[in-house]
Amino acid sequence: MDRLSLVLFLATGPALIGTFVTTVLALGFYGWPAIAMAAGLGAVLTWPVSYFISRWIKRDDPHFNHKRHGTPGLLPDPDAPEI
Repeated sequence: MDRLSLVLFLATGPALIGTFVTTVLALGFYGWPAIAMAAGLGAVLTWPVSYFISRWIKRDDPHFNHKRHGTPGLLPDPDAPEI
């Protein structure tokens, strides 16, 4: 389980959705279908982008241990190390 990506999800979602909606409005598309499509695209891309940012942060951290311990289950062990 990647707990950092869960925290980043809360910041990445509004940033992506806001960016896409603002871009659509700046391009002059003021109808609800264009705004809904921009918001939907931002919502769909939120999880992969937050996971990518999490992995990027961890890859650049020299003190982070990248070894996995155990198999992931339905509910993660809160005492387990971060992946």
